Amino acid sequence: MISQEKIDVLNKEFEKAAPADIVKKALELSHDAVVTTNFRPYEAAILHAVTAINAKVPVIWCDTGYNTPQTYKHAEQVIKDLNLNIFLYVPKQTSSHRDVVLGIPSVDAPEHALFTEQVKLEPFRRAMEAHKPKVWFTNLRQGQTAFRDSIGIFSVSKDGVLKVSPFYYWSDADLDTYIEKYKLTNEFKYFDPTKALENRECGLHA
Repeated sequence: MISQEKIDVLNKEFEKAAPADIVKKALELSHDAVVTTNFRPYEAAILHAVTAINAKVPVIWCDTGYNTPQTYKHAEQVIKDLNLNIFLYVPKQTSSHRDVVLGIPSVDAPEHALFTEQVKLEPFRRAMEAHKPKVWFTNLRQGQTAFRDSIGIFSVSKDGVLKVSPFYYWSDADLDTYIEKYKLTNEFKYFDPTKALENRECGLHA
């Protein structure tokens, strides 16, 4: 596992670097990489940045089963436009079945932890176990949550994987410009059933 000292050096060195340079550096450290996505707003940027450097990087999509029709259409378009090497992971129980026996619990309900485990955490663990990456590209950004404010461009996941967020210091306006420059699509009608609030962690990162 990469040392915290090395992480600190990388974060200082690449603080103002272009996303492409950050991706290149991460892939120099290891070619055993994945990029995760849920096709929320601005995800096309990270998918483009990574696959523009290496089109074969596996793209892991853990679909909760509760996405909006707009998100599913957006996902299909991005997959096609960028010719993504996509790997889909879904919960072991259908959303229709879960709606009958559990529903979507509020974040304060005791059942919410089980719900999050079923629709997000278990599929994610299954994906990471299958691919066993040493580098994990994400689109985490400063200002999203208190935890994400603390990590920097380079960080280490709780499982020891090097987590890389090339757009960490970028604003929505910066990403709008990136998406326009590369003629990418974006979609804002997105729903995450595990997060009642935008600044709440779902458990994958913290």
